Amino acid sequence: MFIFQLCIGVTISAQETNTAGKSGKTLNIGIGLGYYRYVGHSMPVVHADYEFDLLKNFTLAPFISFYTYRNDYYYGNPHDGNRYYYHETVIPVGVKGTYYFDELLEAGNNWDFYLAGSLGFAIAFSYWDDNYTGDRNVYNGASPLFLDIHIGTEYHVNNRLGVFLDLSSGVSTIGLAIH
Repeated sequence: MFIFQLCIGVTISAQETNTAGKSGKTLNIGIGLGYYRYVGHSMPVVHADYEFDLLKNFTLAPFISFYTYRNDYYYGNPHDGNRYYYHETVIPVGVKGTYYFDELLEAGNNWDFYLAGSLGFAIAFSYWDDNYTGDRNVYNGASPLFLDIHIGTEYHVNNRLGVFLDLSSGVSTIGLAIH
């Protein structure tokens, strides 16, 4: 089940749009909020991808993201002071496929509308404080598969600058596009 989350972030994007309706040669670097598996709350995320044209109106973009968080827990009764910290860093890596609906929607030159999917795997590193004596294998057979769906739009303020919103089932960003 995908958990949709509207998150605020800042993303910087360098994008080149040509007259054939293609949107490739784009470097996207972003900061936003995201959700990962069993964590149960949103986390700050750093994301980067490089988008290139594959077909008319369709691009592929290898990506890498970085999430990190820390939680504190108690053994038994919290008043006994038996507290430990759990740290996790997750690095999703994969490819994002994007289809642009600009021509279909007859959007003007100032707009891009897209639907995308990201597929990859998540590398996870987990750490506990030394005084933790419980099970340190939190994944217990969990799949490292990373899957995310996106819907987004960009408004081109001029040839060099745009603003965009990317909503997804994992990481959502709002930001600038520098062409």
